[in-house]
Amino acid sequence: MTIPQRVFSGIQPSGVPTLGNYLGAIRNWVALQDRHECLFCIVDLHAVTVFQPPAQLIAQTREMAAALLACGLSPEKCVLFVQSHVPAHAQLGWLFNCIARIGWLNRMTQFKDKAGKDREAASAGLYVYPNLMAADILLYHATLVPVGDDQRQHLELANDIAQKFNHDYGVQFFPPIQPLIQGVAARVMSLRDGTKKMSKSDPSDQSRINLNDDNDAIAFKIRRAKTDPEPLPDDPAGLEGRPEARNLVGIMAAITDDLPENVLRAHGGKGFGAFKEELTEALVAHLSPIRERMNRLLRDPAALDAALHVGAEKAEALALPILARTMEIMGFLPRR
Repeated sequence: MTIPQRVFSGIQPSGVPTLGNYLGAIRNWVALQDRHECLFCIVDLHAVTVFQPPAQLIAQTREMAAALLACGLSPEKCVLFVQSHVPAHAQLGWLFNCIARIGWLNRMTQFKDKAGKDREAASAGLYVYPNLMAADILLYHATLVPVGDDQRQHLELANDIAQKFNHDYGVQFFPPIQPLIQGVAARVMSLRDGTKKMSKSDPSDQSRINLNDDNDAIAFKIRRAKTDPEPLPDDPAGLEGRPEARNLVGIMAAITDDLPENVLRAHGGKGFGAFKEELTEALVAHLSPIRERMNRLLRDPAALDAALHVGAEKAEALALPILARTMEIMGFLPRR
């Protein structure tokens, strides 16, 4: 019998997820919980690498938790918890700060992108972010990580840290981590610019669909979504050089669990007006139950916090023995 591998993934508490977050990651997590032992973490320690107003951080952490549960994550099937509720993440992160090399971190392109031109003003936390990410994963001896292209370099660094630890201490303690690839992930682009990823950081709310948007808001945003004057083509080759058309077709395919070629076969030759109406209907049918569940969960923050507390206890039960063994290997005096 094949022993199921442990999966770990995290998401920052940046508030209500977008359609892009849902189709690109969260929906895949829901499927994974039926096939693997899974831990899903709201990584609030990562969030504070840049300043977060305290009340906003609390609210957005609850919003993310409610959204994940509303999308289908089940506390009976997976471990869902908040990163700061398991202090072992920060402890192992510090130990990995002492294992990782400055040269490794200097090669991290995401730090350069996020810090911009004024690197000296960036927080030290933003610089060592990849070490904490490695700790998040290796604290549970997770071996599979669903990861986007922007995080692959961090996953490679996590493996470098694990290998150096094992080599320095003459052990085979931390396992190698593999990126978990689940076919072609839905890449949802901005509704206002098909060359840019849908993002909560975009100043225009019309560029994205949020999972708590009501039906009228979804209809309005799809109706206003940027397109071009040509009708829809009959096959995917006809989408070449038409990023906005490609994006809307991709959203329709993803939300209806279909292929883009089938969407085009059904709608080829039509104008965008009729297509947008059908896309709106599909989005409303799929997203309105998620929105209703999320709003219901947010109306009872005590119950939501209790569910996260249970998740943290489950996570800590897995993490503490691994942290204790790590410290034993490194020669720390055990606490009696």
